[in-house]
Amino acid sequence: MQMSLWDIWVDEALSKLESLKLIRSLRPIYLHNNHVSLIKAQEFEPKNDDHQVFDGLRQWDRDSVHVDIADSTFQNWLQDIPSSGDDHVSRYTEANDEAGARPQKFRKLLIFSGNDYLGLSSHPSVGKASAKAAEEHGMGPRGSALICGYTNYHRRLESCLAELKNKEDCLLCPTGFSANMAVMTAIGSLGSLLASGGKCSNDEKIAIFSDALNHASIIDGIRLAERQKSIQLFVYKHCDMSHLNELLLSCKLKKRVVVTDSLFSMDGDFAPMAELAMLRNKHGFLLVIDDAHGTFVCGENGGGVAEEFNCERDVDICVGTLSKAAGCHGGFIACSKRWKQLVQSRGRAFIFSTSTPVPIAAAARAAVFVARKEKWRRTALWNRVRDFHALTGIPITSPIISLIVGSEEKALRASRHLLKSGFHITAIRPPTVPPNSCRLRITLSAAHTMEDLRELTSALSQCINLQDSGFYYTNASIGAKL
Repeated sequence: MQMSLWDIWVDEALSKLESLKLIRSLRPIYLHNNHVSLIKAQEFEPKNDDHQVFDGLRQWDRDSVHVDIADSTFQNWLQDIPSSGDDHVSRYTEANDEAGARPQKFRKLLIFSGNDYLGLSSHPSVGKASAKAAEEHGMGPRGSALICGYTNYHRRLESCLAELKNKEDCLLCPTGFSANMAVMTAIGSLGSLLASGGKCSNDEKIAIFSDALNHASIIDGIRLAERQKSIQLFVYKHCDMSHLNELLLSCKLKKRVVVTDSLFSMDGDFAPMAELAMLRNKHGFLLVIDDAHGTFVCGENGGGVAEEFNCERDVDICVGTLSKAAGCHGGFIACSKRWKQLVQSRGRAFIFSTSTPVPIAAAARAAVFVARKEKWRRTALWNRVRDFHALTGIPITSPIISLIVGSEEKALRASRHLLKSGFHITAIRPPTVPPNSCRLRITLSAAHTMEDLRELTSALSQCINLQDSGFYYTNASIGAKL
């Protein structure tokens, strides 16, 4: 296969790092049972056969969408009183030790605000994998991945994520936020490494084109990269491919990167992946997507938005998270081996972070396996999307539903009404969203039932006019506010 210009530039950057002796290496530590030799270590790693799968919704799945809150927390929420985190979390009051102490009152809420789209956080196979690893290894070696925190558990998780994303390799990060930060700073460092004299002239800089509604982790990563004085930032209107094309045509820089969320977390609309793929072929830019909300949710195998729209080959770097549909914790970067080596050598958020604890890595690997095998979960989730549309008439196209109500007071009033009705749905306010675009962000899960949706829509209709509320809609190619 013919190397692209970006492949050549990354190889040149790696050669420069090698000459400066700055290439960082991962050296997996093999964890094994104390009574078994190191040669047989892999026999004690989690096997796919250990992960039990099921053919439909079970009671434990419902645990992923139910939560109890103390009555004191409930009352503070109704009055919009900020919490310091010291609210009662025990089933009993602080006077529990006294004779005749009365139990603390708790209220059960149905969660419609989380990101556990498949309900995997309560799956027994995920829990058992974590418990088994914790029993055998504790938390595992504590250190950054480049020191002593990278084990065979981490490597096997990276391998199955690379396979899921149809990429050559993968790099684990502590969070999805740190993964985006690491990618952006590594891209910025490439400009400095290739600059003549170590300082970028204007024509040697890297042009980064970022969607106006990209996640904060992308924005913060770009801001950190800008401090290297090796990038030039262009922000294009949300999902506006005409505007992006205009910016690309007017840009004289050779090294160009387009970065976008694949499924936007606050608006619930998809990036126009087909159009992005066409523009990539036209302009030759590096395409980076943050597939945090699409991974395991979209695609036949749960490979994400790129798989859903059949453009995996057009995505050069795919950032993802294990804290949403996987129901676990952590982030990852699926990419080529050369890009992995550059990020692990120059991505500060990766280099200087302690690696994921071994039980979490074991749980995440089990979640990947279960998510691929239990395809009925994706089917159930998308059925709930269609059900919500049928009940409300709102043409949503993802499990993220953004109902814009306007002012903060309206959003808070609606959130309080939903709380009283037994639903955990928070009001989204500035600075997360612009002024006067406060909203209720509702998310659906495979663990929700049709009856849950009926009760929710009934409660919603009592506090807002569903037909008059603003919302975002996408036809899978264009995101536009209606």
